[in-house]
Amino acid sequence: MIDAISRALNWNAVLGWFYVLNDLSLVYVVIPFFFVELIRYAFLKRLSFDVIGDSVANVITFICFVAIEYALGILFVTKLYFWIYENFSLSHLSLNWVTIATCVLLADLTYYWDHRMMHRIGVGWATHTVHHSSPHFNMSVAYRFGPLDAVFPLLFSFPIVMLGYHPILVLLSEVLVQQFQAILHTEAIRKLPRPVEFLFNTPSHHRVHHGSNPQYWDKNYAGMLIIWDRMFGTFEPEVEPVTYGIEQPVNSNNPIKVFLHGIQRLILKVFRTRGVRNRLRVLVKPPSWSASE
Repeated sequence: MIDAISRALNWNAVLGWFYVLNDLSLVYVVIPFFFVELIRYAFLKRLSFDVIGDSVANVITFICFVAIEYALGILFVTKLYFWIYENFSLSHLSLNWVTIATCVLLADLTYYWDHRMMHRIGVGWATHTVHHSSPHFNMSVAYRFGPLDAVFPLLFSFPIVMLGYHPILVLLSEVLVQQFQAILHTEAIRKLPRPVEFLFNTPSHHRVHHGSNPQYWDKNYAGMLIIWDRMFGTFEPEVEPVTYGIEQPVNSNNPIKVFLHGIQRLILKVFRTRGVRNRLRVLVKPPSWSASE
C-alpha cells in the first residue's frame, strides 16, 4: 500500500486529489449528511425557511471560497510547497507508516495553532467570523467559509514541508483534518464514550467552539485531537445548552453579506480608529481590542 501511495504522490495527481478530497466532498459528505439533518429538523419541528436560507448561504460561501482558491492559484501554492521542499527542507523523509502518522499529527497540531490565531487576531477573525456567524449548527455550516480562510493555514503548513515531509502528503494530511472537522457539525450526536471524548474532537466539543455563550468563547480549537486544547488550556466541556452565532449577529441569509461582513467590519474599525499605530494594531490585536484600552 505504501508503494501505491508513493506512486500517487506526483505532480500530475495534485489537482485530481485536491478536487476529489476537497471540492467534491460537498457532494459525498455534506449533502448526504445534511439531508439527514433536514429530516431531524423536520422531526423536531424546527425546519424553517431560515434554516433552509442559512444553508443555501453556506453552500454559496463555499463556492465563493473555492473560486478564490482557484483565483489565488492552487497550482501556484502547490508549486510553492514543492519549491520549499526542494530548496529549504532539512531532509527528504521517506514515505512509511511513521512519516504518514507523524505528518497527520503535525497537520493536526498546526491546525490548532492556525485556528487559534484566526480567533485571536483581528485580520484572522475578519475572515473566520463567517464560519461562526450562523445561528444554526448542521453539516452545511461546515462549509461556511470566509474569503481568506485558505490563506492563513499556509503560514503553518510551510514548516512541515521544511521538516522534509512530501508536499502532497502534507496537503492530503491537511485535507484529512478538514474533512474530520466537517462531520463534527451536528447536533444529532450528543456525547460519545468518555475515552473518545477525552482524546478526540467530537460534535459535543465542537458545539462548544461555535457557542456565543461567554464561557464558550475561544475554546476547543482542535481539529482531530482535543488533547491539544487540554494541553494548551483552551478546553471547555459542553455543559449548558449552546447558543450558536457571534456576539454581533449578521441577521441575514444574503450570501454576499454573510461572506464579506467580517472584512467590512474590520475595514470600518480601522477607519474609525485614530492613529496609524492603532490602526495597525487593529489588524493584529484580538477582535475585542480597541484603542481606548
